[in-house]
Amino acid sequence: MENINKQMETQIIDTEEKDTLKEQIVMNYLSKVKNPFVTLSVKEVSKDLHIGINQAYDLFKQKDFPSITVGKRKTVTLVSYLLWKMNKKGV
Repeated sequence: MENINKQMETQIIDTEEKDTLKEQIVMNYLSKVKNPFVTLSVKEVSKDLHIGINQAYDLFKQKDFPSITVGKRKTVTLVSYLLWKMNKKGV
């Protein structure tokens, strides 16, 4: 019972602090990247997510995924991909 009380006493991060924390994480990472607006291909995203190429193409078709289509080529910027990935993981 004491363990439960101790767990309940831990501070919970509110929504505003969580958003600020997300921003700090993103800004910290982007400061280390040479060009945050580099584009990633479907193949690169599939490797990063450890999914098949067909699943990656399906991902690029989803409304919530920040893909860009130039002609027939589908890409996503590194910044928008990282933000999307963070939101999906719930960080």
